[in-house]
Amino acid sequence: MKSSAFHLPVRVYYEDTDAAGVVYYASYLKFIERGRTEWLRKLGHEQTRLAQDLGIAFAVRSMTAEYFKPARLDDQLNVCTRMLSLGRAQLAFDQKVERGDELLFSANIRVACFDPQRYKATAIPKALHEKFKALIGKQA
Repeated sequence: MKSSAFHLPVRVYYEDTDAAGVVYYASYLKFIERGRTEWLRKLGHEQTRLAQDLGIAFAVRSMTAEYFKPARLDDQLNVCTRMLSLGRAQLAFDQKVERGDELLFSANIRVACFDPQRYKATAIPKALHEKFKALIGKQA
């Protein structure tokens, strides 16, 4: 079951483009990172506070990505982030970058929870896990 989607508007700046004038492939990874970060912030959790208060951080463990159409300078994009699944120490996301109704980029991301002091995997704290679990039941 999927959670409802979070949407983040993103403008394409000159720094996001390559010599051909289109969005450089790695820029999409920055866009979706911002999408996950702002999704977490909307839930009331800043990444720096998670590390300071709960002793955890999240890191990308694996991803698959597909590029469909190019974005260009000044395009207004929408980064759509949806949590797909939740494990004891990981989350899976479906993320898309769209321009209007056009799908430009799609990725499936697995994020692992870890202790930033020891750099070891750790369980997602119970209260945070429960908050994530409640989202899984919501449909877009």
